[in-house]
Amino acid sequence: MIYRLLLLVRGTRAWQIFAGLVVFLALLALSSELKLVSLNWILERMTLLGPVALVILFLPELRHGLEGLGKFGLFGVQRIVAKEVPTYASTIDEIVRAVSQLARDRVGALVVIDRSLALDDIADTGQHLDAKVSAPLLQSLFHDGNPLHDGAAILRGDRVLSAGCRLPLSDSRTIDRRVHMRHRAAVGVTENSDCIAIAVSEERGTVSVAQNGFLKTLAAPIDLSEFLAAELIESPEERQRRFLRRRTERGEKTGA
Repeated sequence: MIYRLLLLVRGTRAWQIFAGLVVFLALLALSSELKLVSLNWILERMTLLGPVALVILFLPELRHGLEGLGKFGLFGVQRIVAKEVPTYASTIDEIVRAVSQLARDRVGALVVIDRSLALDDIADTGQHLDAKVSAPLLQSLFHDGNPLHDGAAILRGDRVLSAGCRLPLSDSRTIDRRVHMRHRAAVGVTENSDCIAIAVSEERGTVSVAQNGFLKTLAAPIDLSEFLAAELIESPEERQRRFLRRRTERGEKTGA
């Protein structure tokens, strides 16, 4: 349980605030021990406002933690709020084709794949489409002439639910400051959901995936295809077999 609580506040301001609280308590004890009457009186008066101050200071962390508890449960048990878990076997190729072309054209894009925890609240911030996923459709959504190109496209199963959606930005301090807003939004939407976010950089033409609050840049389109297949289609046993097969192939290449 303690480990789960630590995960909920990872990368937030909670650690810095906690350190400040420890210093404050140490000063309070020290001022009392050294008979520093004036300082001790001031610090004691400050403790009267302590509970209210802590709630205000930890408000973002409390919100983050409550969202995590509500969606995943304290012990990591996911609460399924969608009516059914969609399948993506027929859409992965279309997603990879679209993302690969957008990366080659240096067109920025942000695609969010909804899974068991429904993102209806985020989908409502954009334009509802409910259209079948296709590479041409996804590409057209992110070109400059499209008024929806600045937002994210939300996918569920073989449907594009909405486009032009606004995503919550991550406030994690573990993210490199050089990471742009699009990628920070990709991380943010995955922090309290089991969704997968795909971000295309218009400056570098790279493709990154975000999951569980972590961001990873992929080397090639085949990596995106394998990643999506592993996360959305394959069973744990299939993922293990694929992992062992790739390790064997790498060993053979090294030996050669």
